[in-house]
Amino acid sequence: MEQPLSPSLPDDVIIDIVARVPRSYYPTLSLVSKSFRKLIASPTFYKGRSFLGITKHRIYAVLRSRKTRDDFSFYILHRKLKCSNRLVIVGSRTLHHMCSRGSYVSVGSKVYGFNDLHALSIDCTSHTSQPISDIPQLMTNKVANVIDKKIYLIGGSFLPDESGSREAWKNAVTVFDTETQSWECKLVKEDMHVGLGPFWSDSMVMEGKIYLKDYSHSNFFAYEPEERKWELMDKVLNYHKWVGACVVDDVLYYHDCFDMVLKAYDPKQRCWSVVNGLKDFLAVETAHSVRSESEIALERRQGGEIWGHKESCDVVFEDGMFDMVKFVSVTV
Repeated sequence: MEQPLSPSLPDDVIIDIVARVPRSYYPTLSLVSKSFRKLIASPTFYKGRSFLGITKHRIYAVLRSRKTRDDFSFYILHRKLKCSNRLVIVGSRTLHHMCSRGSYVSVGSKVYGFNDLHALSIDCTSHTSQPISDIPQLMTNKVANVIDKKIYLIGGSFLPDESGSREAWKNAVTVFDTETQSWECKLVKEDMHVGLGPFWSDSMVMEGKIYLKDYSHSNFFAYEPEERKWELMDKVLNYHKWVGACVVDDVLYYHDCFDMVLKAYDPKQRCWSVVNGLKDFLAVETAHSVRSESEIALERRQGGEIWGHKESCDVVFEDGMFDMVKFVSVTV
């Protein structure tokens, strides 16, 4: 018979108490007893956190060490009170080695990874992984993005031509519904050339559309999933060769390593601007290498100007540089 967490308190009270403890302390709590370790790894515990409204965003990363050149590995950014943040490799052996050609996105408390054909989901509450149904068609050099809990994979695939007599290389869009855990019908756009590459192309979601560019920065397109159509990207948005961009409140931000500023694109105003207040923003060698981490608070002031305040800046690795594959924000 399984022992209760505490002989003097009901388990639901214990869950209510432990759920309020910052998640960075969970590794220490798991050492208290086997019962606590099982509690912290249980789905019921995280449902309780969600019910109490105390879920938080955690940063996960797929990185490759320049020193060892090993397979890409899965890391979590540990946020500790009154202490520097650190990127720590996730302990589960099944997660140590990620696919170097994979595409990664987050939905809720899970991270989904896709290689050319196979796919998996990673539960970030327990750091366990499980396979999901294979991609319907072999797809290479793809990018993945999320809209309304649906994952859109855009990449190249050999598909039958109109006569069905031979296969031709075409660009395809495949959709995975995370709620039903199933694949939807594949969409193909034959006359839109998008030369994607696993390390050079970039994409992001803004105002319900997927924006992407090829590795040579010569082709820029937007995909509208509701109407299932492609269109040329806004010329103003194309003016800057944004790399490693992120979107906050439907505004695109990227670190311009040449000018050493944080730039913003507002699709409603259709204009670029420089985020004010960040003259000392951390200068890095390249947008694809990782050693330090900065947290910036953003504020839109009267007149529409965007200001930033650097709240923290930590060296997250001290033993060399890492190549960045993907950073994702997960709710746990």
